[in-house]
Amino acid sequence: MIKILVYVAIILAIFAIGYVVRVYELATSLKGKKQHEVTDSDNRMMGKIMLTFLVVFFAFVIWNLESFGPKMLPESASEHGVGLDWLFNFNMTILFFVFTITHIFLFYFAYKYYGRTGNTATYFPHNNKLEMIWTVIPAIVLAVIIIFGLKAWNTITAPASDNAIVIQLYSQQFQWTARYSGTDNKLGDSNYKLITDTNPLGMDDNDNKGDDDIIVKNEFHIPLGKEVEFKLNSRDVIHSAYMPHFRAQMNCVPGMTTMMHFTPRITTQQMRDKLNNQKFDYILLCNKICGVSHYNMQMTIIVDTEIDYKVWLHAQATHKSQVNASAAKPVAAK
Repeated sequence: MIKILVYVAIILAIFAIGYVVRVYELATSLKGKKQHEVTDSDNRMMGKIMLTFLVVFFAFVIWNLESFGPKMLPESASEHGVGLDWLFNFNMTILFFVFTITHIFLFYFAYKYYGRTGNTATYFPHNNKLEMIWTVIPAIVLAVIIIFGLKAWNTITAPASDNAIVIQLYSQQFQWTARYSGTDNKLGDSNYKLITDTNPLGMDDNDNKGDDDIIVKNEFHIPLGKEVEFKLNSRDVIHSAYMPHFRAQMNCVPGMTTMMHFTPRITTQQMRDKLNNQKFDYILLCNKICGVSHYNMQMTIIVDTEIDYKVWLHAQATHKSQVNASAAKPVAAK
């Protein structure tokens, strides 16, 4: 019933506006003015409206920043992400400054120089000083942004250290699987031709480096303050490993291994306390639309203290122990 009343009110408002416009047109014709003639008074009124719009517009922008700013991502949970956040804020500060100045001039000039009878625009075809200013200043600003951007990019793409923990993230429609490199910190060989229902990653059991590998689903753990190198693979189509809280993303491409690395700086519990939200979790997402159940490609990331991480990792079964347990199961009689 309320919806019907709202629709009726909107329709009546449209009719009311139409009649107001019609009354205005009739009043104009009675005064002896042409219906579509634009007068100095009309231009003056539009100039004031422009100035009013400037104030209302910036009030709306500030309201949006106040309302939706807190809904953005929390502070970065990775060390390199701190620099990326600074670079983002640096760019946004420049953009907002230029945005503010240009719009103030735009609407103020619309108010100050509204059309007046007999006024003509000044013919101003060329000015070397102005052209030099609006060429050199943007060039300098862009050069600074590019230099900072390249510095951040080089930090992100630099090779991981030899002590980094190696984890494989294996993507397929529509799930993630994490494989830890075990005590030797080396992943065992795998091949898509070896994939079976009991060997979803196609691990080569003849490669001893894979005996201590650990395979987990649903969630994976990483330690605080330790560099983690991710080796990314895809079984079917292009996926994208996106970890927004760590400011990290890399495509997973079939037939090749891509890599990225970062160092966690805030544990899951610390972030929960910071946000006053004990249900908060870091998350791994797929950032490529990879099929009808793309939205299901999520995996929880837990950042532990180093001690808690070692306890959790020690409790996980290795690939070799899983193979032995599977081989020891009795075969059902036919």
